[in-house]
Amino acid sequence: MTAPVSLEKVTKRYGDVTALHDACLEIREGEVFGIVGPSGAGKSTLLRVVDILERPDHGEVSVLGRSASPNSKLADEIRLQIGMVHQKPVSLNRSVANNLAYPLMIRGWDEGRIKDAVDRELKKLGLEDRRAKNARTLSGGEMQRISFSRTTIFSPKLLLLDEFAANLDPGNVSLLEGMVKGYMNENSSRATIIVTHNLFQAKRMCDRIALMWNGEVVEVADKDKFFDHPEDDRTAKFITGDLVY
Repeated sequence: MTAPVSLEKVTKRYGDVTALHDACLEIREGEVFGIVGPSGAGKSTLLRVVDILERPDHGEVSVLGRSASPNSKLADEIRLQIGMVHQKPVSLNRSVANNLAYPLMIRGWDEGRIKDAVDRELKKLGLEDRRAKNARTLSGGEMQRISFSRTTIFSPKLLLLDEFAANLDPGNVSLLEGMVKGYMNENSSRATIIVTHNLFQAKRMCDRIALMWNGEVVEVADKDKFFDHPEDDRTAKFITGDLVY
């Protein structure tokens, strides 16, 4: 079985700053994988490398069984099977229905199939009455739920979530976390990577968790072991809040 994501000794520099240093990671099919660590640890850079938006300076990267360089035809093909949700909701200046339809249009779906998919998503979201409303007039929580649905409506094999529920009220956080679980339950071959500062969220949602520190992957462990019996002293101190950064 080919791992959906594999990084082997990946290094990425921006001038004099080393954002990733010899990062090694393997994401398994069917798992929700969490990445935690302080700001500037390299978490978002790692996601951009996985999303084939950044070329590493050294190391090997395989995504969905293939390796590609950014801005290549192969990268475009691979990225059609990847979904990314950012911290700040991204809404097109269009209706809610058109926001959901857009990723299907660029993938060449026919109108009937698009309509059926959009109808299903609106019903799932409980936003049928907002179909014609401009997505940018929705509340922050509603916009992020639309952003998530637009990202998953085409059933990507790999889902990347970068602080996707930060700054939302507990109700919307719960709804979004439920949407992630629903996405994963639909197909056991999918994989999700969550970057989060919220250790409680990582504990609720993730099967395995990695700590990143100064561009390095410090420790990777099953959730229970990560929180209850970490091997690296930095992990233990990060969990308890004793690690100063």
